[in-house]
Amino acid sequence: MINSKKIEDIAKQVTDAIPPGLKNLANDFEEKTKTVIQRKLTELDVISREEFDVQTQVLLKTREKLAALEAKVTEIEAQIAKSE
Repeated sequence: MINSKKIEDIAKQVTDAIPPGLKNLANDFEEKTKTVIQRKLTELDVISREEFDVQTQVLLKTREKLAALEAKVTEIEAQIAKSE
C-alpha cells in the first residue's frame, strides 16, 4: 500500500527544488487560469453546487405538494361522483 506521508514528503522535496522564479511563474499562471475559467463559466451561466442543491430541495418540496394536491383532487372527484 502507498504511504501518503511518503508521497507528501516527495511532493515537498520536488516543490522545494523548484527555483523561486519558476514558482512565481507557476503561481501567476494558476491565478490567470482560474480567472479565465471563472469568466468562461460565468458566460456559460453555470450554477454553483450550492445553488443546485437548493433548487433540488425546492423541486422535491414542489413534487410533494403536487402529489398531495393530486390526492385531494382525486378525493374530491370521488365525493362528487358519489353525490351524483
